[in-house]
Amino acid sequence: MVKMSRDPVQVISGQVKELQVSSNGDNRAPWEETQEFSQDHPGLAAKPKPPKPENAVTVAVSTRVLFRTEREQKVFEQHGVEEYLRYQIEHENEPFAPGPAFPFVKALEAVNAQLRELYPQSEELFDIVLVTYNHAHVGIRLINTINHHNLFIERFCMTGGSSPIGYLKAWHTNLYLSADADKVREALAEAPQDNILTSAMFRPCGENSTHDQTPQGIAAATMFMPDKLTEVSESQLRVAFDGDAVLFSDESERIFKAHGLDKFFEHERENEDTLLDHGPLKGFLEALGKLQKKFYAKGQRLDCPIRTFLVTARSAASSGIRALKTLRAWGLEIDEALFLAGAPKGPMLEKIRPHIYFDDQMFHVEGAAEMGTVAAHVPYGIAQKHNARDISGVGK
Repeated sequence: MVKMSRDPVQVISGQVKELQVSSNGDNRAPWEETQEFSQDHPGLAAKPKPPKPENAVTVAVSTRVLFRTEREQKVFEQHGVEEYLRYQIEHENEPFAPGPAFPFVKALEAVNAQLRELYPQSEELFDIVLVTYNHAHVGIRLINTINHHNLFIERFCMTGGSSPIGYLKAWHTNLYLSADADKVREALAEAPQDNILTSAMFRPCGENSTHDQTPQGIAAATMFMPDKLTEVSESQLRVAFDGDAVLFSDESERIFKAHGLDKFFEHERENEDTLLDHGPLKGFLEALGKLQKKFYAKGQRLDCPIRTFLVTARSAASSGIRALKTLRAWGLEIDEALFLAGAPKGPMLEKIRPHIYFDDQMFHVEGAAEMGTVAAHVPYGIAQKHNARDISGVGK
């Protein structure tokens, strides 16, 4: 069992005085006004402006996966909300320590730096949004922490105890990372705003029917903090994905769970030329591929600062070809594909040293964490009925 850091739900009550912001009367978006301000005041524009949300690859991270807040947890649990709030204000000049998502976010920013060098006018960049249940008073400590660690995070969403999931669509979120499994499931099930479908789109479907199981929500995963951390690259973003129920639908997984390995192999051979439906993280891989191609266009394929990995329990000869054909038909490239034929994933991930690994099965998440890999659980598909182990996360 992997030991995880446990943080309380920071539901903060209280009143905050509203700041009266003057308006110039036009309909420009805030980021457009920021751009004008930066142009008029170059001495105050030390950092690059964030991209417009609709142009960026937006990654929303919760406070408790970006930073460590165990000490604050004890205050919250032992003394309550008001004392917790006083504690945060008293210690607002003391930065939080890095959490499990911290190296991943730093790698995103390293990629952005290289993209800005190659494409100074482009807004096709990673954009990080900090999402937190915290009261706005705690925002001062968060800003101080971000500046201390030299992070470039300009967009905050502090909900004061309310669910942040409704804001993710407005941010054009491509990936949401949290430590709250319930909120991650809510994000995965978040239907488009003009669509009345709800969780019914995740209802169990027949073995040969996969379209009802196609995810319609936001790519999301629950992050965990392992006891030890493997050192990762500071210049190349490395992201590893499981296949079934992560990049692909859980169609084949359902066959395996219901009928065993032999039937699974038979099903894959019979459907070798039938594409798998997409899974919840396919869109994020697609977004990574879009940015990779910008480096390829500048002759940097071999030293691209983004590298992707498929790490799957599938066997190459008996079931791997369908996965590869599906990726090719989607127009997506995976830099490295590891077909492990049921072997443990932890040792392979230890060699890959990804900033994050996505898997739908807690068994593999545990195995990765035991080897020092930051793993994220994607609570999607039939495997959730078979996840017997209960791993507590780092809070919400």
